[in-house]
Amino acid sequence: MNIYVGNLAWNASEEDLTDLFGQYGAVDRANIIMDRETGRSRGFAFVEMPDQGEGQAAIDGLNDTEAFGRNLKVNEARPRQERPSRGRF
Repeated sequence: MNIYVGNLAWNASEEDLTDLFGQYGAVDRANIIMDRETGRSRGFAFVEMPDQGEGQAAIDGLNDTEAFGRNLKVNEARPRQERPSRGRF
């Protein structure tokens, strides 16, 4: 199950997310999305959990709770939508 984690603190690490979601079950991967130009966190991440039930338990347990100093927004990730390409100047 692919889980979206929003409103993530800038100083949170992928290891922090793995530990947090690991309280609910196995975590395959945690991936914080970084800005290409600045190299800083964009404030959201994706966590992959192999078991659907554990993933749902993590969503239910962590959504709108405080972690790393901010209230997380946690839900099942939606498939990525294709965006039109932008022309380069």
